[in-house]
Amino acid sequence: MTDFQLFLQHSMRISEGIAALASILFYKKIKDSHYRYFSLFLIVIFICEIFGKYGGAYVSYSKNAFYNYFVIPFEFIFLYWLYAYQSLNRKKLFWIFTVGFLLSYIPNELFFLKNKQIFSFNYTLGSLLLMFLVIMEYYKQINSDNILNFTKNRMFYINLGVTLFYIGTLPFWTFYFQLLEHKNLWDLYFNYFLISGIIMYLLFASSFVWGKQNYS
Repeated sequence: MTDFQLFLQHSMRISEGIAALASILFYKKIKDSHYRYFSLFLIVIFICEIFGKYGGAYVSYSKNAFYNYFVIPFEFIFLYWLYAYQSLNRKKLFWIFTVGFLLSYIPNELFFLKNKQIFSFNYTLGSLLLMFLVIMEYYKQINSDNILNFTKNRMFYINLGVTLFYIGTLPFWTFYFQLLEHKNLWDLYFNYFLISGIIMYLLFASSFVWGKQNYS
């Protein structure tokens, strides 16, 4: 990893901390809405990232297993809930996507290596399902009566961040090992992964600062 990538990786953890801190500072604005769970989500993710970075010095554990079996499923399932169950009010869709994503671990356990840095099959399916919800959210926002007040809509910031990070990096994780054979291309996309992650968490923080109630 280059010095620039190490800097970006450190900056991404800082941006996660900023998002978690913003959710705490503006908690009074969201305490009566479902976004209070989004605050908890960001805090948990930040703690997981800190543990992933420094936990190995104190506890013996598999970092790959920690991310593949806990952090990544937690991220996807929460986002399915935030989008389908809450914002889009498609509760059945939330359960269908959640069960579908969890079932994708079965072929992964049977046919794929388990010591990978990331399970490409699960991540690809999870991102494709999330992309479907992102498109639905954009459609909802475009057709909303509050379209002119989009900057006051918390989901505008969240959706934009998710688009840049999860959807934008879908090809990177899908073809991760193929891209490794072309190091320059892999480095370019890895830089995008880190930069888009920084932007996403700053957008998450912005959703607490500028987002208002009743503008979705």
